[in-house]
Amino acid sequence: MTDSFDLDCRDCARLADFLGQVRQEHPGYHARPVPAFGDPAAQLLIVGLAPGMHGANRTGRPFTGDHAGILLYRSLHQFGFASRAESVAADDPLVLKNCRISNAVKCLPPQNKPLPQEIRCCNRYLAAELKAQPPRVVLALGSIAHEAVLLACGLKRASRKFAHHAVHDLPPMLPASAGIRLYDSYHCSRYNTQTKRLTEAMFHAVLRDIVAELGPQ
Repeated sequence: MTDSFDLDCRDCARLADFLGQVRQEHPGYHARPVPAFGDPAAQLLIVGLAPGMHGANRTGRPFTGDHAGILLYRSLHQFGFASRAESVAADDPLVLKNCRISNAVKCLPPQNKPLPQEIRCCNRYLAAELKAQPPRVVLALGSIAHEAVLLACGLKRASRKFAHHAVHDLPPMLPASAGIRLYDSYHCSRYNTQTKRLTEAMFHAVLRDIVAELGPQ
């Protein structure tokens, strides 16, 4: 097993088989593990759950081309982390500034529900991303992303509870690096935004605190 991103990873047989079926049904889709997107040296790392069927799984870029990306990219643009307010394709002109986006699980899972062993298996990639250039701030979108970040940092799930707009201090990923601040937010999924579990104002409040910590972008 390698810790660096592998476009041909098949370590989770269920996910690999499912993606094979998706490629047959949708020949034009990316339908493979989705790499992180953005500045490798960014101070802000955003961690989502997993690629969406007709979003990142189709385009090959996190939160691109589906409903979950609407609030995310519009907000990142408003707060200075993105050059454009909309992300529609992996080759569009959008550039992230001091920001990187990844997922707890790199492959599309059936019903968008990865199994616990799949989250654990894929976690080495997230851990490698955190160690390669430790960010100052991680924004976890949802409880699974939150728990994946804790696992990548070698922490127990019960050590820090997920809650919208909660903030946690994490230990350094490398001996010479500083600690990381973990911010939690509800995931910007269609369900959460349409039911108002997550409103634009709520999401912007989290980003506003992140900007206050990192400084203007």
